[in-house]
Amino acid sequence: MPTTLRHTTVTLPLAPVGPENPLPPLLPLDEMHTVDERERAQLPAEMARQVGYAPLRSVLPTRILDGYTRERTPAALDALVLENDRLRATVLPGLGGRIHSLFHKPTGRELLYSNPVLQPADFALNGAWFSGGIEWNIGATGHTTLSCAPVHAARVPAPGGWGPNPAAAGGDMLRLWEWERLRDTPFQVDLWLPEGSDFLYVGARIRNPHEWTVPVYWWSNIAVPEQERTRVLVPAEETWYFAYERRLRRIPVPEWDGVDRSYPLRSEFPADYFYELPQRERRWIASLDEEGRGLVQTSTDLLRGRKLFVWGHGPGGRRWQEWLTEPGTGGYAEIQAGLARTQLEHVPLGAGEEFAWLEAYGPLTADPDAVHGEDWDAARTHTAARLEEALPRADVDAAYAAWRPSADAEPEGELLATGSGWGALEVARGGYELPGTPFPRETIGEEQRPWLELLTKGGFADDARAGGPEGSPAPVPVPSLVSDAWRDQLESAPSGPLTDYHLGVAQWHAGDRAQAVRSWERSVAAAPTPWSLRCLAFADVHEGDTRLHRDRAAERYLAALTQASGCDSSTLAALVREAVPALLAAGRTGDARAVLEDLPPEMRSRGRLQLLRAQVLLAEGDRAAARAVFEDGFDVDDLREGDEVLSETWAAISDDPLPERYEFRMRPS
Repeated sequence: MPTTLRHTTVTLPLAPVGPENPLPPLLPLDEMHTVDERERAQLPAEMARQVGYAPLRSVLPTRILDGYTRERTPAALDALVLENDRLRATVLPGLGGRIHSLFHKPTGRELLYSNPVLQPADFALNGAWFSGGIEWNIGATGHTTLSCAPVHAARVPAPGGWGPNPAAAGGDMLRLWEWERLRDTPFQVDLWLPEGSDFLYVGARIRNPHEWTVPVYWWSNIAVPEQERTRVLVPAEETWYFAYERRLRRIPVPEWDGVDRSYPLRSEFPADYFYELPQRERRWIASLDEEGRGLVQTSTDLLRGRKLFVWGHGPGGRRWQEWLTEPGTGGYAEIQAGLARTQLEHVPLGAGEEFAWLEAYGPLTADPDAVHGEDWDAARTHTAARLEEALPRADVDAAYAAWRPSADAEPEGELLATGSGWGALEVARGGYELPGTPFPRETIGEEQRPWLELLTKGGFADDARAGGPEGSPAPVPVPSLVSDAWRDQLESAPSGPLTDYHLGVAQWHAGDRAQAVRSWERSVAAAPTPWSLRCLAFADVHEGDTRLHRDRAAERYLAALTQASGCDSSTLAALVREAVPALLAAGRTGDARAVLEDLPPEMRSRGRLQLLRAQVLLAEGDRAAARAVFEDGFDVDDLREGDEVLSETWAAISDDPLPERYEFRMRPS
């Protein structure tokens, strides 16, 4: 069977991602993979340097995705299928280019954990993320902001003249690409299946088109089925262990503290194991079941890191697994491959340079007695030998060499899927030449058009109407851009409520918070919109902890809510989520209660707002009523990974054990 590339649809029970949160994320969401200065000082020099290199100041210019629920209905998702006579790879271009399924035909086995539902949860850098398959994490520590975003896709000729059948034509290759906005780095992922191959090949490239060095992050994240006797094997004798106590420490492989941690279900709590691969060892990681069968991933040497993530068998990990799929579904672990040794690190990429590498994914079968034997060295040596038989290391290097000339090949025909217009806007601004990954001008849409106007005409045409017609709600501004180049454009534009609002966001992101406040004050003086008022209130909350700051933040949030009267539900919900804690901090429990009670009933019933209601009742001293909210039951749809707000609120209500429904703790209590 020759390799084919075709469109299809995948139908799954799906909870829609929902609308973006319109409030600019002025601080990063809580990212668990951080260590303090004392911990960093004890790390090896290169690791310590990269752990401290260019941490995120926020997830701007992206917006937060928190508008989803847990109500799922069957929906058809656009998919692209790359297939030969041995493997079938199903890709979701509308969801970050995720490989949803990798099916091995001769054995009839699904090699990945392919989630039977699509349930967003708050794990990505900007919120919504879902579990399963193979995802491409780029940008900064955490799950990419592109987890639930579309990417460009096209057909490209695959490399020919090598592989199981060198005489065969190259066939089709699927190219995925986008502009990663946190670091302003375009990237591509090329997938192809040589005729007769049991392995999917993936060529990846990240480019820095700028005249300065940029920080880069990449981890390919592979969800694999997890059973009692699933074992993860890797060519390492040590690993960097990181759990939700936020400590990074080196421990032996496979056994530590009396537990063989190469079996994912033997750990009690969620944890990361970043393996220390010897310099000259082949890069690979495998997840094999009781019978010695499973998936192996290998790569060229640039992709140096390998990791195992486990949920563990404790109550919090089990609850998260259920949260991300549905009861009765088998669990999963994640095996991963990255540019650095750990996910706490970012790697510098020089001006005009690129990182490029090749990965391969396929089935592996090994002797179960060797795989599960007590001799770790024998187990990993045997697995490495079986990999070498299935896919020699020399073949991976040859595949990489064959792919490199194809990386610049231009896509054939029309796009198979269309991503965002942000790359086209950046190409228009910077004049970048990016062979192989075109960002067509026609992809510029409504969100990018005002910025193109600023670029070409020197200002926003609608600036004078930023407050909206009298008696109507203010229009939601397009997402703010915050890079140095765009900040320069804003500073050169005529002052106006919209320009000053966006300028304040860019100044805040750059660390110039006093100037940001002055810009927002000018914006409010010209047209008091919810957006600038909220930014001023946010600044009060995070820039000072005095009575003045707390009172002023409360007043500004109330003013923003007044201005937002008549706005859509996502705007109101976003403002209320920030306003209620600020009102409680100012001692204004009556106003906090009134804000919640003024919401439509369907909004008040949302789990996040029920949690705020319980917190207001606690502030009023009514613990019994707060407990009743918990006993009635609610789900915080957008509960953040590692967030302990449910257990903390319950502890303020009662000394009783936390009800199982609210048990999401990822560390010992």
